[in-house]
Amino acid sequence: MPQSIDGVQPPLGFIAPAYSAWLLKVVHRILPILLRVRLSPWLPAGITQIQVTNGRVLAEFYQQFQQGNLRFLMAFRHVEVDDPLCGLYLLSRAVPKVARQQRIQLRTPLHTHFLYERGMPLWAGTWLGWALSHLGGIPIRRGRQPDWSGLRQARQMLSQGLWPMTVAPEGATNGHSERVGPLEMGTAQLAFWCAEDLAKAGRSESVYIIPINIQYRYVKPAWSRLGRLLARLERDSGLPADVSHSAVSEKIIYQRIMRLGDHLLSKMATFYSRFYHQKQLSFQFDADAQSACLTRLQALLQAALQVGEQYFGISAHGNLAERCRRLEEAGWTYIYRDDLPDRSTLSPLDRGLADWVAQEASLRMLHMRLVETFVAVTETYLKEKPSFERCAETTFLMFDMLARLRGDRHPCRPRLAARRATLTIGEPISVTERWPMYQTNRRAGRQAVMDLTQELQQALEQMIT
Repeated sequence: MPQSIDGVQPPLGFIAPAYSAWLLKVVHRILPILLRVRLSPWLPAGITQIQVTNGRVLAEFYQQFQQGNLRFLMAFRHVEVDDPLCGLYLLSRAVPKVARQQRIQLRTPLHTHFLYERGMPLWAGTWLGWALSHLGGIPIRRGRQPDWSGLRQARQMLSQGLWPMTVAPEGATNGHSERVGPLEMGTAQLAFWCAEDLAKAGRSESVYIIPINIQYRYVKPAWSRLGRLLARLERDSGLPADVSHSAVSEKIIYQRIMRLGDHLLSKMATFYSRFYHQKQLSFQFDADAQSACLTRLQALLQAALQVGEQYFGISAHGNLAERCRRLEEAGWTYIYRDDLPDRSTLSPLDRGLADWVAQEASLRMLHMRLVETFVAVTETYLKEKPSFERCAETTFLMFDMLARLRGDRHPCRPRLAARRATLTIGEPISVTERWPMYQTNRRAGRQAVMDLTQELQQALEQMIT
């Protein structure tokens, strides 16, 4: 969303899917350009190679889908904002190519219904909402429990739509190619709903979830460029240059990342302690101990969320991602007022108060945005393997943090080098086989959803190379 709000906004309406075949045809045609060239500041692109493993699974499942034998849901890892472009490549080029090679008959174009986060058009622009709608997307408000408008549409599309469904079970990008974030249970629940709807309609199609992993690699590591990006972040954060780190190597880049992280943690701890009275952040730690660094980061994230939660008067239960979702929804209820459908009828006093509340809510939500940047950071991710990819990912998270603090509406990550993407199609997971347990009773149903979510998590983790 934008970094600042001038005043109260109209209610957030549901953006109904309005599929346009011509738009999909245009997107498929210009896809090579979209993958390589940055057409929007927030879209890194620069993807020059895409490799697909086990694509025959999707070709066969699309054939069975088109013959009316099954319904399926594709569960994609969500690493970066580039992921949808790679998904378009998978369906428009890779799977049709495999089908031709294997003499599998498919009707083209291949496409998918998909879920997207309702806030995307707020920060990227209304044009994105229009485009996603006309490509068949369904918006979901992540923090609204439940968002029945989006869920009803998704449920109907999964059992009756023209194509399969695609979801990102992690719920948001995590910025880590080699780590799967905690999965939300909505993917498994949606699949069971589909099985339930088919059973009620007397239909015999089986239901499956197909896990799909996506990873990014740099074609050629560019340590010098990464070093220059770190130098820029060091200057922007007021960190004095360390002449002992003038050279560029894997070990030195790692040390600089840890040094910069320590500096940013110290600055932010002082900020929250002084101005938001979060005194639990006032402690010392060994800058060389990454576990202590993670402990301090977690304390900082907790403090940032508490600033927002205390303002909106909401509880602090659940993991960091769940708390971020609730804070986002709470902020939206102050900014996009459902109780003020016609702002023109407000008196100057009421309009001024509504604007005041919206502006304050927007500022409080920025604390949550900082937390969103780091929810996937773990103690061992960088330490156990300080590869170029992991160093770059961690550096970009700090870049995003500084950009948010500067008030950048669309942080424009610098391009370090050309990248390649690898998409791995996992073994399909049968939902139909688990349907008898799900329908036993409410408790068994909840357990079936949890078990299916755990199996999906393990499947995605096992595909990481």
